[in-house]
Amino acid sequence: MNSPKEVAANYVGVGKGKVALPVSKMLVLSILAGMFIACAAVGANTASCTIASASASKLIGALVFPCGLAMVLVAGSELFTGNTLLVIPLAQKEITVGGMLNNWLWVYIGNFIGSMIVVGIACFGTQWNLFGGALAVTTIKVAATKVSYSFLAATCLGIGCNFLVCIAVWISFCAKTVVGKIVGLFMPIMLFVLSGFEHSVANMYYIPAGLVAAANPTYAAAAVEAGVNLDVLTWGSFFLNNLLPVTIGNIIGGSLLVGMFYWFAYLRGTAKPEDAAK
Repeated sequence: MNSPKEVAANYVGVGKGKVALPVSKMLVLSILAGMFIACAAVGANTASCTIASASASKLIGALVFPCGLAMVLVAGSELFTGNTLLVIPLAQKEITVGGMLNNWLWVYIGNFIGSMIVVGIACFGTQWNLFGGALAVTTIKVAATKVSYSFLAATCLGIGCNFLVCIAVWISFCAKTVVGKIVGLFMPIMLFVLSGFEHSVANMYYIPAGLVAAANPTYAAAAVEAGVNLDVLTWGSFFLNNLLPVTIGNIIGGSLLVGMFYWFAYLRGTAKPEDAAK
């Protein structure tokens, strides 16, 4: 396996490659990542929607969701939350702030497009009808819960999430085999979902899916009967109550608590990135 010091040095080159991608390729790869994460969210909701125990339901969803990052890292794509680690080559002065922000912008947009494609697939494919519409109710309930946090709470939950997501990415870079990568990323991702932390890209599926499902009168009536407050679920609450603060939290958790911490530990003061691997 690669040592943490080697991962830090290697990521400088990885990050330079990410920033150097043409926008067209960056966008296509980020659409794929958005679809991968959204499919994992679909699977997590589907697996957990008929389980009465809240904690058991959360655990089952947490065991399914790591499939998303496994596809991102093994199949190859661009995920905004993982790309917060671009602060490492930035701190090494191998990329510019403008280059990093350009990557974040296009990858974020692409992730959103990919997520919305999966929302459309689930909607028009009537996937939410599963289990007598129980999946639709869960889809709406999850979305309503996510838009009900305070700005501070959503930010903190975003920090916790991307700290673990970037640790998962970091561990996967330690491995030299596909099996090693998947096993390595599994536990941190399971922990973030089980803990109820907030992932901006996953929420690009979870909340729009709830909004679209709630537009169906049958699904909406069933959700209200189940005790869901539909009044809180709006596109405005999605962007302002969740996506904005969670994105801020994700940036802090990934770029500062993982990226900058590991840069400081392994690369700070090195004349060249490759020196850190010696």
